Amino acid sequence: MSQLQQLRKGSTPLLILSIVATEKMYGYQIMRELERRSEGYFSMTAALLYPALHQLETDGLVESEWQDGQGKRRRKYYTITSKGRKAMVESQSEWQAFLTNLFNTLQSSAKFQERKA
Repeated sequence: MSQLQQLRKGSTPLLILSIVATEKMYGYQIMRELERRSEGYFSMTAALLYPALHQLETDGLVESEWQDGQGKRRRKYYTITSKGRKAMVESQSEWQAFLTNLFNTLQSSAKFQERKA
């Protein structure tokens, strides 16, 4: 697995929480909304989404309920819990600190390389 794939996998719970924090959604809807918000950068397959949703539910970060959808098709809708909101905020802070430090380190390295050239 590439480093980018590992980063994407590591960010999956936060991405899902950020989507269901805005409104109750079912799985396919979550995938499409993630794609829309990221302008296609993040696309998620059902094989990645549903195990992540189940883990978030087991951890008490989201809850679900079955509802009749359009055309009488039942869908499982997910919403964030208060514990999930807290975890989302903490995770956002951790990612922000990680990205800030990553970019600062990369910029310092680039400046050092420029001085050597």
